[in-house]
Amino acid sequence: MGKLTDKIALITGSDSGIGQATAIRFAKEGADVVITYLHDAQGAEQTRKEVEAQGRRGTVVQADLRLEGEVERLFDEAVSVFGTVHILVNNAGVDASGTEVADLSTEEFDERIKTYVYAPFWCSRRFVNIRRQDGGGGKIINVTSVHEEQPRAGAADYDCGKGALRNLTRTLALELAPLHINVNNLAPGMVLTPFNQEAVDDPKVRQEQVRSIPWKRAAEPQEIASLAVFLASQEADYVTGSTYVMDGGLMQNTGQGA
Repeated sequence: MGKLTDKIALITGSDSGIGQATAIRFAKEGADVVITYLHDAQGAEQTRKEVEAQGRRGTVVQADLRLEGEVERLFDEAVSVFGTVHILVNNAGVDASGTEVADLSTEEFDERIKTYVYAPFWCSRRFVNIRRQDGGGGKIINVTSVHEEQPRAGAADYDCGKGALRNLTRTLALELAPLHINVNNLAPGMVLTPFNQEAVDDPKVRQEQVRSIPWKRAAEPQEIASLAVFLASQEADYVTGSTYVMDGGLMQNTGQGA
């Protein structure tokens, strides 16, 4: 406990799933948290209550991160409340459309690219300028996916967004090393979040979906949050530009039986 004492963390999409679990874990470790959401105000308020139950401060900001002006407003509000931001977690997401490229509309593709590339770009740019003004130091954690490496038919929009976010992470790691800002990826496999609501609700569906996972289960959001704590802490001071895959061995199973 206390690994993030008195740090200010901004976690996008912290109204549910991995983002919510990360906000709560960060608070347990001593951080104050900026909680963001797009639609789920109730979920965001629940996150705030959980953060404050740990004796830390939480503030909720509604923002559509696909819009540059909304990102700027988010950071303006964060700084007005807490004075600065030390940790940025780019977590907000939308699932793949399930549409193959031949039938994929520009609007559907654009939604994922704005969510997974533009939003983290805008958030990271503003965060870096805040940290530069404060003399450097800080952590950026980008939540990508095993699908940054492993594509799926019907998920070009999602796969392209996550792959681009991986390379944004690597580029930022090089650029921000002189400022001592660490930048890393968290790349989960299957996690029991609203993205996988059918598996959350139905054990039979879940059993079928985890068949290709060597560990034979999906991750809980709290497990991803535990790794995020490490990457946000001083214990990860020498870690930058890396992707941390957390998938129960799923990616090691690729090609078995070929």
